[in-house]
Amino acid sequence: MFGSAVLYSGLILAAAGVLLTGAGLLVPARESRIAHEESQLDHFMPAWQFHEVHTLHIDAPPGVVFEAVRRVRADEIRLFNLLTWIRRGGRKLPEGILNAGNREPLLDVATRSGFVWLANDPPRELVVGTAVMAPRGADKCIAPEAFHQPLPRGYVIAAMNFAVRPEGTGSRVTTETRVYANSSYSKRRFTRYWRIIYPGSALIRRMWLRAIEKRAVG
Repeated sequence: MFGSAVLYSGLILAAAGVLLTGAGLLVPARESRIAHEESQLDHFMPAWQFHEVHTLHIDAPPGVVFEAVRRVRADEIRLFNLLTWIRRGGRKLPEGILNAGNREPLLDVATRSGFVWLANDPPRELVVGTAVMAPRGADKCIAPEAFHQPLPRGYVIAAMNFAVRPEGTGSRVTTETRVYANSSYSKRRFTRYWRIIYPGSALIRRMWLRAIEKRAVG
């Protein structure tokens, strides 16, 4: 009974997200590029066609907030396990971002299963990256160096950061995700995928920030 209620609530939230963001997602994906480098994310992902940004003030110093970013588990993020279960269609999968378990920090699980560390600069910023799509027959597991060199056409790469800055007596934590498709075909493919997963992705990012706040503030 309880599980059904939670599932129903998750579906309602996801549907609401679709309605709220659908109009924006219909706009063709255009390439954006930084004017000048200001962050580690800028360094590794200076151009993108898809992105999302979420931010939150937390009443804790940057060092405490950054440690909370590093230590948050999947079960601390409200609806994370439910939404990733829906996204994988209820299938059992090996350990990874869609099947993270509840024992270890989510970022540690992610960087063992497809993501790579691009930057880890406490207490200011961390960045992880991955290949979301790859050409037929190519390896989706890419090294950090791949973010600074041309890849064969057909790749879609993504990078996500958490940046922590002092703000008043606390901190401002921001998470941004950027995605770059290096061919027209891969961009069309990813556009369809993005329109489906964006509402759930945005909801997870917001709940992730709340989990960081709860861990940092106690």
